[in-house]
Amino acid sequence: MNKKFVCIHGHFYQPPRENAWIEEIEVQDSAAPFHDWNERITQECYGPNSVARILDKNDKIVDIVSNYAHMSFNFGPTLLSWLELKSPKVYQAILDADRESMIHFNGHGSAMAQVYNHIIMPLANRRDKATQVYWGIYDFKKRFGRMPEGMWLAETAVDTETLEVMAEQGIKFTVLAPYQAKKFRKMGAERWKDGIDITKPYLCNLPSGKTINLFFYDGPHSQGVAFNGYLNDGRHFADSLISAFEDTDEPQLVHIATDGESYGHHHKNGEMALAYAIDHISRENDISITNYSQYLEMFPPEHEVEINDNTSWSCAHGIERWRSDCGCHTGGREGWTQKWRVGLRVALDSLRDRFAELFEETISAYHPDPWRLRNEYIEVLFKRSEQRIEKFLETHISHQLPKEDKVKIIRMLEMQKQSLYMFTSCGWFFNDVSGLETTQILQYANRGIQLAEETLSVDLETTFKDDLAISLSNYEEYGSAKDIYEKWVVPQRLSLTQVGMHYAVNSLFEDEEESLTVLNYDCRSQHSKRLKAGTLTLVSGMTYVKSRVTLSSKKFSFAVVYMGNHHLIGGTSNNVDEETFFKIEQKLEDNFQNSNLAGILYLINDNFSDRMFSFFQLFKDQQLKLLNHIMTEKVEGAISSFEKIYDSSYPLINVMKTNGLSIPGIMENNLTAVFQYKLEEIFEDNHKLVQIPRLKRYTKDVLKWNAKIKKDRISYLASIKISEVVDLFSSAKDKSKLLENLIKTIKLLKEIDIHPNIEELQNFVFTKLKEQDVADERLAKARELAELINLKV
Repeated sequence: MNKKFVCIHGHFYQPPRENAWIEEIEVQDSAAPFHDWNERITQECYGPNSVARILDKNDKIVDIVSNYAHMSFNFGPTLLSWLELKSPKVYQAILDADRESMIHFNGHGSAMAQVYNHIIMPLANRRDKATQVYWGIYDFKKRFGRMPEGMWLAETAVDTETLEVMAEQGIKFTVLAPYQAKKFRKMGAERWKDGIDITKPYLCNLPSGKTINLFFYDGPHSQGVAFNGYLNDGRHFADSLISAFEDTDEPQLVHIATDGESYGHHHKNGEMALAYAIDHISRENDISITNYSQYLEMFPPEHEVEINDNTSWSCAHGIERWRSDCGCHTGGREGWTQKWRVGLRVALDSLRDRFAELFEETISAYHPDPWRLRNEYIEVLFKRSEQRIEKFLETHISHQLPKEDKVKIIRMLEMQKQSLYMFTSCGWFFNDVSGLETTQILQYANRGIQLAEETLSVDLETTFKDDLAISLSNYEEYGSAKDIYEKWVVPQRLSLTQVGMHYAVNSLFEDEEESLTVLNYDCRSQHSKRLKAGTLTLVSGMTYVKSRVTLSSKKFSFAVVYMGNHHLIGGTSNNVDEETFFKIEQKLEDNFQNSNLAGILYLINDNFSDRMFSFFQLFKDQQLKLLNHIMTEKVEGAISSFEKIYDSSYPLINVMKTNGLSIPGIMENNLTAVFQYKLEEIFEDNHKLVQIPRLKRYTKDVLKWNAKIKKDRISYLASIKISEVVDLFSSAKDKSKLLENLIKTIKLLKEIDIHPNIEELQNFVFTKLKEQDVADERLAKARELAELINLKV
């Protein structure tokens, strides 16, 4: 039996980025061409690690493997929730990899659970620690279909109470940094040794009498992956880990732990280096790849350990990075400090305690143990629906609750969710209180305050803002955290009445539907009227809106006038009765027929003033939806003009090119604009296959004129189209035609130096050839395609 083992752990995590009211991630421009950073990192890291390539010496793909199935890993529950909805193929690949790992590792899955939304556990009270562990375990069991053996701690931040909570709930082990160990000794020995031997597992005896197993990862080699270039060369990565073994007959575990995003996002092609390293190590006769659970079964701890309380893997000062100006940061300007962390922590701790008082006082009237009810609320959060909410309330409270009580209970539980989310660790990690991560956790605080106000008519915001005022931004012009909160967070607050604003905007351009989902709300139209004349559009109506989250509901009326481009003015109200509404609507119509815009605006302002709005009050994705609708017509008009210029001037500029004459820049720009639009159109159209004749025409034009097209945009669209074509294969009647279409598409794109993401295509062809699932008459085409996309045939 081998006594040398290697375990590579990846901590895959992104902070929850969803808007606290709509529970969707708004568009993030910095992630372009992707919608947001979750989508971009999925493309660069989470997806590629499920289908990592192993290359031969000629850079041909000789194997495609799931790294997840051969390593140890954890995914943040909030990230998995996003993946399940937005990237189901990658999500399923992660679950499948855990099942595959159980085959490799004697029934022990490689997936570990994680504390739910990545809070710094030593800074949490015991109740919050218990909920983080409970929610993390529940989420894991629902997704992976088994009880987790290990659990990852956010930033590996640990104290004894956290270990107690984990042990209470059945967690067998966790992984820490080497300097988090205080001392260790052989079981039964009297003398302790300072520090730690990182190649062994340890038993930690807890004050309660319970125990938990601990692993302490190899710090230098983990740093090598994250910062010192190990992922530039898979062979070097493997050799570095192999060199860490000592000359001894005792069992040894060489194991590293890093952010999973190292493998492909922080380091391009890092997933390939990882796949090569695992494959190379696996071929060593005296070394085996393992995971923590399997190793524990084979070699139970023979040593015990005591930890350094209040420590973490990313703060040299313990856990000060999340509550004080300790000096840890990620950059910033000279003279900047992190003093703002102190006030932020104090403000949120105080708000948490007020939330707790209100929650306990309110819920005690319905349930004997409010905090147990909070733990069980994960049943709703895991997959929210009205049916699950009703079942939850019936199971845990009563079958006979009036609607207003149901709404009150759910609002209080949602307030507690926000109370936990506002401690997501990233809010303190970076350089300034104005950062996106900090304003995100302030959103959660604001949402919690709103729920308390609406349910219990209490004012929590005044004190909270006073507490925030002591946290000063490093940007003098931003002022304090209070100023940032008032300027950037409070305006994001959404109410049921505000939903009417977005419903009204949808009604400007979409045909009337009896029911419509707007943001995170269900809207049911009771009346609607749309008038249009030229660029002017007027919509008025009455709608019933219901929150999918809290089940609270309200009837509102609205009116909005659209004046062309991005110019619109509207208002909503929940105080206009039906008789009054129809009188107002008639006056609006009269003014519209008389082209009296001022009269329309006066009526809107006078009667629908609960929430007045313009384009600038819409959420970003709503703004984009409106702009795209407007721009489609304008772009089509512009392209029509470009094409007319192209058609009329082509003979002339062709003569100029043939004779070596300089072509006016504006004419070259016109050519490029036409080519760009036509290539994008090819990959955006509704044809099932790529239109090869059109693609051939415009690739030749690009080459002839050396047009400086935006290749990234075309590559992005082509990637999507190629994946769609691949998905057609199983149902396609003429599979040879489909293969031929893919071959020609790839060849033509290569001619103009466009290289789309073809991972799905590579996976498809590799699997088909490996499983010999290609009919004889298509085998030649499949092999030609394989050669073209760098697969070794």
